Amino acid sequence: MNGRRLRAIARKEILHIIRDPRSLASAIMTPLIMLLIFGYALSLDVDRIPTILFDLDHTPQSRDLAREFRGSRYFQIIEETQSYRPVEAAMDARHALMAIVINPNYARHLLAGEESSVQLLLDGSDSNTASIAQGYAEGVVQSFAARVRTDAQSMVAGKPPQIGVGVETRVWYNPDMLSRNFIVPGLIAVIMMIITGNLSSLTIAREWETGTMEQLLSTPVRPAELALGKLTAYFLVGLLDMAICLVMGVYVFEVPFKGNLFVLVVSSCIFLFGSLASGVLISASARSQLIAYQLGTLTTFLPGFLLSGFIYSISSMPRIIQAITVLVPARYFIDIIKAMFLKGTGIALLWLDFLLLCFYGAAMFFFAARKLRQKVA
Repeated sequence: MNGRRLRAIARKEILHIIRDPRSLASAIMTPLIMLLIFGYALSLDVDRIPTILFDLDHTPQSRDLAREFRGSRYFQIIEETQSYRPVEAAMDARHALMAIVINPNYARHLLAGEESSVQLLLDGSDSNTASIAQGYAEGVVQSFAARVRTDAQSMVAGKPPQIGVGVETRVWYNPDMLSRNFIVPGLIAVIMMIITGNLSSLTIAREWETGTMEQLLSTPVRPAELALGKLTAYFLVGLLDMAICLVMGVYVFEVPFKGNLFVLVVSSCIFLFGSLASGVLISASARSQLIAYQLGTLTTFLPGFLLSGFIYSISSMPRIIQAITVLVPARYFIDIIKAMFLKGTGIALLWLDFLLLCFYGAAMFFFAARKLRQKVA
């Protein structure tokens, strides 16, 4: 590989990027806009659940239970009713997700130490949110019932009962339980995979469409030099995009960063190289920019969002899908960047992900250079 020829190709591609300010602005602004939109719009937090309250007991204890739900940040009491008909109408209109029905004699059974029941009506059309809301509501009811019964026993016995076991919950790595801290690092990886893949997927195809590829083939530039030279130009753009995303993640979304910055930069460079090389491979396989763009989107957007573990847990997928996710590089980079941000994990535990990213980048570059050699032939 000749360094002079490599620099000439890289310089040519950099000049092409600079002379097309709209494409350069798009390459820089697109990840910024995507991160803002998805970072603020995409949330796994379930709170302020629209709820209807139906109290059939009308006792001080039932009113206290209603106040517990009003004071919780997870529920928003939008209406109090005295029949089931408004509950059904509100759920049909999607104005309410849940209804809490405090049954008659709730307080009498509760104070007597007997089984007391509260009915929860949920809109199961949104099954995930409904199951989370059910868990929140059951927690409020059970903690309130335990507190009332403890107070009642204390009044009868004259002293509070002894508690045999105490439960203390500690949340590691994301103590505030904010989904933003989980989403934003993975979102950075997915966005960079999409942007860099689409950027480099057009470069060779554009040369064929504009007729300049024949001129390149008449020079002594080798296929590996051509691929690496084009990669270098877009690698610089990718580094700029990555820096913008990381700064926004830390200072705009306030995601805590606990890892080693140098290790994160090295892993980002390896990931960018592999994504760009895969785009060059796609571009070398298609002489049309339209086809190259479509293939680039198909191989980056869908796998990045659905098969990388960004939103859906890979362990819960069918085994055949889990086997397919092994081919998605964003999976390994998401593991690295999440561990670096939230846990501060070092290379000692992430070496396998690093190794797989290196293997992916080397394989993509090898196949891209080989495809270019076939085109030359």
